[in-house]
Amino acid sequence: MNNSENNTAPAPGAAEPSGFIRQMIARDLASGKHGGRVHTRFPPEPNGYLHIGHAKSICLNFTLAEENGGLCNLRFDDTNPLRESQEYVDAIKDNIRWLGFRWHGEVRYSSSYFEQLYEFARQLVRKGRAYVCALSPEEAREYRGTLTEPGRNSPWREREPEESLDLFARMRAGEFRDGELSLRAKIDMASPNINMRDPILYRIRHADHHQTGSQWCIYPTYDYTHCISDAIENITHSLCTLEFEDHRPLYDWILRYLDIESLRAASDLRDADVAYVLPEQTEFAKLRISYTMMGKRFLRAMVEEGKVDGWDDPRMPTLAGMRRRGYTPASIRNFCEAVGVTRSESLVDIGMLEHAIREDLDRNAPRAMCVTRPLKVVLSNFEAGRVDRLQMPRHPKREELGSREVSLTREIFIEREDFSENPPAGFKRLVAGGEVRLRGAYVIRCDEIVRNAGGGIDELRCSVDFNTLGKRPEGRKVKGVIHWVSASEGKEITVRLYDRLFLGENPAPKSVEEVFDGINPDSLVQLDGCVLEPGALDDAAGDHFQFERTGYFFRDRQAQTGGAAVFNRTISLRDTWKRTEV
Repeated sequence: MNNSENNTAPAPGAAEPSGFIRQMIARDLASGKHGGRVHTRFPPEPNGYLHIGHAKSICLNFTLAEENGGLCNLRFDDTNPLRESQEYVDAIKDNIRWLGFRWHGEVRYSSSYFEQLYEFARQLVRKGRAYVCALSPEEAREYRGTLTEPGRNSPWREREPEESLDLFARMRAGEFRDGELSLRAKIDMASPNINMRDPILYRIRHADHHQTGSQWCIYPTYDYTHCISDAIENITHSLCTLEFEDHRPLYDWILRYLDIESLRAASDLRDADVAYVLPEQTEFAKLRISYTMMGKRFLRAMVEEGKVDGWDDPRMPTLAGMRRRGYTPASIRNFCEAVGVTRSESLVDIGMLEHAIREDLDRNAPRAMCVTRPLKVVLSNFEAGRVDRLQMPRHPKREELGSREVSLTREIFIEREDFSENPPAGFKRLVAGGEVRLRGAYVIRCDEIVRNAGGGIDELRCSVDFNTLGKRPEGRKVKGVIHWVSASEGKEITVRLYDRLFLGENPAPKSVEEVFDGINPDSLVQLDGCVLEPGALDDAAGDHFQFERTGYFFRDRQAQTGGAAVFNRTISLRDTWKRTEV
C-alpha cells in the first residue's frame, strides 16, 4: 500500500521539525524523493533480549513512520545460527507489542531472502566484484592489515569468476568444512576504511537455523544482508546507530554494483507504478545511560553465569526486565522522546529515566498502604472485634478513580522505623508518650513499650483519640502521619527492593570479569513477611501501586515464593542513590 497521499511537506511558515532525522525526512518529502514514501524498519538480531538502548531505535523508527503516514517493518536480521534462537524472536516480538507498536504486515526475516541473497552474490561474482577465498579465518585477519597498515591481497583474489561460481555452489552443497572457504567482495585491501578491505560476504557454518532448519550451510554476513534486505523491502530511510557509520560505504558499494532492475524485481514494488529508489543509511547516536551497561555479550554472560536471574531479571536493562520491575510503556516512550536523536554520543543521566517512570506512576498508580518491616501496635482502648471500615481515596489527585475501603482493627502494624525511643532532631513520627496520626484514621498516643527477653521491642501499646477522625485534635498539634495495616486483615507479601545493578557511573568493561566486579551487591534486597492492605491484591486493583511513603511497586506475577504475592519496587519516591552509595 502506498501512503504517499498522506505525506505532505510542511506548510510555508510552519515550524521546522525537531531533530536532524525529522528534518531530513521533511526535505525528502518536500522534494518527492522516494515517491513521497516513508518506510522504516526495526532490524534486531535475534541473539538476545531487547534492552533500553533498543527502545530508542524502536521508538524512532515506528514513530517516524506513524508521523508521516508511512510504514515500519519488523525484520529479524538472522544470519548467525550459532547465536540465535526462537526464544529471542518471540521475546522481541512480545516486547515491541508491549511498547505499543505494530509493524507493517507480517514479521520479516532476512533468512526468507536467502535464495535471493545467494543469487545476488553470484551476480557480484560474475561481475568480477567477488571471489571465493581459501584463507583460513586466522590468515584472513593477518592479511587484512591494521588501522595504520594496509592489507595484502589474498592469493585467490584473481580467481576466475567461473571457478568462484563453481566453488560457491559446492560451498552451498556442503562439500567443505566450516572456515575452509569464504566468499569475499573484491574492493580495496589498501582502503583506510578497514570494512572495505575485501569483506566477507558468505561463510560456511554447518549449523541448523531457527527458521530454515538444515536447508543452508552457508550464511551471509550482516553487512551483506542488511542493505539488500532494505532494498527488497523498499526501505526509504535505513536508520542505524553510529557504530555503523564506517559500514555505510560497504552498504552503498553492494547496492551500487548490483543490477538495480534485478533489485526492483525482487522488491515489494515490482508491480507498483512507483519510482524505485535505493535505500540510504543514516546514523544516530546510540543510547548510553549512567550506571547502566547494555553490551549484549556482557548481559548474556551475566545470565549464563547466574549473576542475575535470567534475561528478565528486574535489575537488567532489558525491556523484559524493566517490564517485570514495573516500568510502563508510556514511561519508556516518553524517556526516549525526551532524550532526542542526535549525532553526538553522550552519557544520559539515569535520573531522566527514573523521572519518566515516577512521573507516569505518580499520575496513574493508585495508592495503597504496605508495612515492609512490621512493628505490632495494640490499640488498647479499641474494642476487641471492632472493625472500622474507613474510606480512602485511590489517588489523592484523581477523584474519578474513586475510593478504597481500609479496615482498622485493634491490632495493627506500623513500620519499625516509624517509632524511636531516642528520636533524632526533627523526627516527626511516633515516640514514647508522643502522638502521631494514622493515615486516613485517628490520632494515637504511645503509652507503653512491650519488650522481649532480649530487651528488643515486641509491640507498642497505644491509645486512640476517637474525636480526631478527619479533624485536628483539640488543643494540641500533631505533625506526623504514618501508614499502617490491620494485623488481622492485612495480607502477607514479599517485597523486593531493587536498586541500580552497577556501582560505576559509566560501566565500560573490557572483560566479563570487569562486568562481574562492577555489580552492586545491594542491587536486590528481599523482605519477607511484609503486610499489605488486602484490597491491593484484588485483580481489579491492577498491578501498579504507590505504597504510601515507601515507593512505587509492581506486582510480579511471574515470581514464585511459596504462595505469598511478590511486589517489586519499581522506583523510590525520590532518588536514594546518593544516600546509599558507599
